[in-house]
Amino acid sequence: MAADELSASEKIDKAIADLGDWRGERLAEIRELIREVDAEIVEEWKYRGSPCWSRDGTFAVGNAHKNKVKITFTNGAQLKDPGKVFNAGLGGKKWRAIDILEGDRIDQESMKTLLREAVKYNIENSYERRRSRSGDKPMLLSGGNPQIAKADGDAPVQAYIAAMPEWKHDIGRRLDALIERTVPDVRKAVRWNSPWYGVEGMGWFLSYHVFTRYVKVTFTNGMRLDPLPPGEAKDPDSRWINIHEGELDEAQMETWVRQSAAAPGWFGFDTM
Repeated sequence: MAADELSASEKIDKAIADLGDWRGERLAEIRELIREVDAEIVEEWKYRGSPCWSRDGTFAVGNAHKNKVKITFTNGAQLKDPGKVFNAGLGGKKWRAIDILEGDRIDQESMKTLLREAVKYNIENSYERRRSRSGDKPMLLSGGNPQIAKADGDAPVQAYIAAMPEWKHDIGRRLDALIERTVPDVRKAVRWNSPWYGVEGMGWFLSYHVFTRYVKVTFTNGMRLDPLPPGEAKDPDSRWINIHEGELDEAQMETWVRQSAAAPGWFGFDTM
């Protein structure tokens, strides 16, 4: 079976087996602990080849390096860690990590306590949960742009698209589908009432915003694209295009998206 035909769990199985040493054993041990803490945890294969575990969004990423196994908690800075399991990235504002060296023993009970905290945090802070607590529908701002609270993941982007008015909703839906199809490991977020798309380690490459007569699509690294998108931005690296009703050229947009996702983007609101 080709690698691209494997499920995320099968890719993780293969990655562990291919390591063939203590790193695979430690990664398998962590994986089993993760599975024990919550039956609804989903395994994913993201960020250009990393095992990930998700519950209302990714909460842990595993990587095998030359001399260590690193488990990164995406919201680690917000978690209680009574067992002092975290030992890397302790000064970060968002992420925390655990570096496991050869010969290190894993305190399984402390690890499971930390994993439960991570799952609990994701559930309580999921976009859906915050929306249900607020009970509010998105407000349309000037030009008909939806007002969506800043959040990471697919859910806030889908909320933005659902609230896009009139024909612009179809533009948003088609753009999102095109980007997902072209960049399978795309990362999503909403900031400043606009959807953002990025690639782990490469930065954010595209955003769009609703105006009265068009949807403006901005490429943060647009000067690297061929042909150049027509709009010249104040930022010397960016270019943009205004899409009016009936004007979305999907073939050209796919070419730009593929080029943009493969080039360094913008690291403005986190370190990805």
